[in-house]
Amino acid sequence: MLPAQHRLTRGDDLRLVVRRGRRQGSDTLVVHLLTGDAGEATRATDPIRVGFVVGRAVGNSVLRHRVQRQLRHLCRDRLDQLPAGSRLVVRALAPAGHATYQELGADLDRCLQRALDAERRAEPGTVS
Repeated sequence: MLPAQHRLTRGDDLRLVVRRGRRQGSDTLVVHLLTGDAGEATRATDPIRVGFVVGRAVGNSVLRHRVQRQLRHLCRDRLDQLPAGSRLVVRALAPAGHATYQELGADLDRCLQRALDAERRAEPGTVS
């Protein structure tokens, strides 16, 4: 279970991260990462927060909840990889309903790494 302090549940907060955050995608999911350096929306002293969007395209209710539980567990194990104050939204795509836990984990790792790399490249004062 993802601790309450790390949950991103309000629709407005989810929309803000999706609109302003760095987007990276794979076959099964899309991640949107908004770091503490991105402005007034987050501060580096805030806890890392993670939200999930699992729509009907993934499957029926049972399948959607299973995918969300798997993603929640995968994200909990990766919180230490994210900068303090980050906001992360993970959106499951239709193929996520038929993906294995290992495939979801590999796609999440790949997307997070690309988003973090893009964020580091965009930081002022860093050399690409």
